[in-house]
Amino acid sequence: MNLENTKAQMRKGVLELCILSLLAAKEAYASEIIEKLKAHKLLVVEGTVYPLLTRLKNDGLLSYRWEESTGGPPRKYYKITPLGETILSELKKTWSNLVESVNKLTENNKK
Repeated sequence: MNLENTKAQMRKGVLELCILSLLAAKEAYASEIIEKLKAHKLLVVEGTVYPLLTRLKNDGLLSYRWEESTGGPPRKYYKITPLGETILSELKKTWSNLVESVNKLTENNKK
């Protein structure tokens, strides 16, 4: 078993929930999202975020706007949509249930 690969796959599995949660708090551009994920040790690889943002946008969960930057090219700011808020609410419920179930299972196996 490759432990590092398993841990990376676990983190990758919750990226949608984390990105939607970040954007529910405030809009952000990709680099900000990546920095926050890295700060919480949730980022697998940077190349994972850009396709995920595109997919979430294509699914109608995110929208974006371009803003000129004083120090470089324009930035694409992502914002959660009403549909994204609904999906986020469902994902949070699912996450809570999953965490509770896994905690019960792993605690029960210690006895």
